[in-house]
Amino acid sequence: MKLTWLGHSGFRLQIEQAVILIDPWFSGNPVFPDDRRAEAIDGATHILITHGHGDHTGDTLALAKELKIPVAGIFDLIGHWEKTDKIEGIGFNKGGTVDLGGAQVTMVNATHSSSISGPDGPVYAGHESGYMIAGDGHVIYVSGDTDIMADMEWMGDLHKPDIGILCAGGHFTMDMSRAAYAAKRYFDFKTVIPCHYKTFPLLEQSAQVLIDALPGVDVIEPKVMEAIAL
Repeated sequence: MKLTWLGHSGFRLQIEQAVILIDPWFSGNPVFPDDRRAEAIDGATHILITHGHGDHTGDTLALAKELKIPVAGIFDLIGHWEKTDKIEGIGFNKGGTVDLGGAQVTMVNATHSSSISGPDGPVYAGHESGYMIAGDGHVIYVSGDTDIMADMEWMGDLHKPDIGILCAGGHFTMDMSRAAYAAKRYFDFKTVIPCHYKTFPLLEQSAQVLIDALPGVDVIEPKVMEAIAL
C-alpha cells in the first residue's frame, strides 16, 4: 500500500486493486507542482470526496470526465453532480460501506461545514464526512475537515484504525495540539499523517507539536509527491 500527499488534504492512495484520489485539488493549489499532475493521476480508479469545499473538490469534475472514473461521496453532492455534470457517481451516506477496487470504504461523521459555489453564494452540498478505509491489512482513518468530536470514541473502538490521516492546520479544523489530543484519547494509531497544513500562512507550518505529543507513534510529515509505503 502506498500513500502520496498531493498537498493540502489531497492524497493518492494505492490500496488493494484501487488507486483512489482523495480530495484532489491541483488547480490553484500553491503547494502542488503543476508539472507532476500526470504522475499524480496516473492509473487512478476512483475519486473520494470528504465534503464540498473548493479546496477539496477543485479538480474533481474535470478528473472524473478526463479519466472516466467514478466519484464517491455523500449522496446529496454526488447526486447533484450526476445530474448537472453527468459524471459517474457512487453516492452513499454515513454508516454505509462501499467497495472501491477491493478497499472497503465506510463513511463516518465529521464536524465542519459543506457547500459548493453557486451563482448567489454557497449552496448546500450534503454533510461533511470522514472515512474508514480497510484494505491490505490496514484500516486508515481519513478525518476529512473536522474538530474533535465524541463520535471519535466509538469510531476508534469499532473500526480500530492503525493509520490516521488527520487534518491539523488549525483555523478551519483541528490544529496540531487538538489532533494530538484526539489521537491519544480516542485511537490507537501506529502511524499518523497530518494534512490541511502548510498550504497558506494562516495554517500551521510544522507538525512538531503533533510529533512531540505522540511518543511511540510514527508521525510522518508528508512531502508532496513523495510516496509513503505503509
